[in-house]
Amino acid sequence: MSVSIKLLVGDIGGTNARLGLCDFATGEISQIENYPTADYPGIESVIEIYLAKHATPSNIKIDKGCLAIATAITSDKISMTNNHWSFSITEVKNRFGFTSLFMINDFTAVSMAIPMLSDKDVIQFGGQAAHKDKPIGVYGAGTGLGVSYLIPADGKWVTFPAEGGHVEFSPSNDEEIAILNYTRKFYQGRVSAERILSGMGLVNIYNALCEMQNITPEQLEPKDITERALSQSCKICQRTLENFCILLGRFGGNLALTLGAFGGIYLAGGIVPRFLSFFEQSDFRKGFEDKGRFSEYMEKIPVFLITHPQTGLLGSGAFIRQELGIKL
Repeated sequence: MSVSIKLLVGDIGGTNARLGLCDFATGEISQIENYPTADYPGIESVIEIYLAKHATPSNIKIDKGCLAIATAITSDKISMTNNHWSFSITEVKNRFGFTSLFMINDFTAVSMAIPMLSDKDVIQFGGQAAHKDKPIGVYGAGTGLGVSYLIPADGKWVTFPAEGGHVEFSPSNDEEIAILNYTRKFYQGRVSAERILSGMGLVNIYNALCEMQNITPEQLEPKDITERALSQSCKICQRTLENFCILLGRFGGNLALTLGAFGGIYLAGGIVPRFLSFFEQSDFRKGFEDKGRFSEYMEKIPVFLITHPQTGLLGSGAFIRQELGIKL
């Protein structure tokens, strides 16, 4: 009986942990399961449940894996930024008998997915054609604000984890300055880009705009703000979403300038697909290109919105397959 080599892949975020199997030969992802992180004590529990369900057939071998984690990975001990999970890479590896176990930043995984994407997995927003030999920038808003970048080198893809979502929020007009001044009161004076460009960022922008208009804000969740903006039932919610889109563009433009990202800027994350039509009509691209003397430079750089539903799992699979000798 032939043995099908499957790789355990994961996308572990602040809200959900997704696990799947990656075919070593093809990179195809299958058997995807989702686990709300609030419902489980730690990563070991969801891996145990998953393997008990999917690793029982005798013709499937799972002894290697790659998990994308939504936090900085600087040592063997990992503490999640946006949930309560904390664990040791070595202990997880030993507990489940893995011969190889990689844990990578979640946006490292997103960047590694890019070589695996087809034209149907992205939507281009402006710019010219991407240059295949130039740097690629990746960012996206969800529970937090993730950032990574990718370059081709010697027939491989080299990805660099980053924590660019924690750079300072940089306003460019009076309204954005007012948003900064309001938000500073709640974060010891320093406001990172993630405090604005994330789910909680939508709430921060909404509350700031309410204060500017001397209106008592309602206790809204990000989905409430989005729904009211799309239904046009709340003008402040509409303005919140408008600000969010242009600020997302400004941040992406800064990333493109920093990297010289003529390979393209790729926008990921779970927020934008929820209001795609609104985003398409927004000033996102205007914010992206609004770089003064370098606006003409920015006009050439393409932005791609990733629409693939499981980018983290796809990228985790690509990462470990390349590490094990597969050419992507």
